[in-house]
Amino acid sequence: MKRFFDLVLAVLAALVLVLPVIVIALLVRLTSPGPVLYWSDRVGRHSRIFKMPKFRSMQIGTPAVATHLLNDAKVYLTPIGSFLRKSSLDELPQLWSILVGDMSFVGPRPALFNQDDLIALRSKNGVDELVPGLTGWAQVNGRDELPIPEKVKLDLEYLQRQSLGFDIRILWLTFVKVLQRDGVSH
Repeated sequence: MKRFFDLVLAVLAALVLVLPVIVIALLVRLTSPGPVLYWSDRVGRHSRIFKMPKFRSMQIGTPAVATHLLNDAKVYLTPIGSFLRKSSLDELPQLWSILVGDMSFVGPRPALFNQDDLIALRSKNGVDELVPGLTGWAQVNGRDELPIPEKVKLDLEYLQRQSLGFDIRILWLTFVKVLQRDGVSH
């Protein structure tokens, strides 16, 4: 049922968002050199690595680490990068990952391939059994501001409580947080 929900919602979202996606792609291309999309190596279900697309919000050559680990992340942002990140518009290409089954709309956010502490703690708690999500319970409860043990605690709570109703609640809370630009540090 969850996969069917993801597919229907992803197709509908793609149809509705086709024009904004084209406009954002053009803006990324016109405001900084390099490709429109950044394909990030992420950890998926059962700790399998997959390529996750995002609109590129950082300059070419930015180290492949979690943004909070950069000395001054603002230095690496493209001219529209801050806007893309704060509005979460950089995440729109992840509809592709949902369509191909690497991601779901709701689940733990996929870890970067080199976030060994997060990956290990998720594996230890069985959270790696979940398909990663565009948004998740940890996302609506702190996003960038949560320490890793707290993220994993919330991911585990999602694992234990997951249902279509809970997913819809998380999607609604995500919509509200995005509108408020809540929990985004860059």
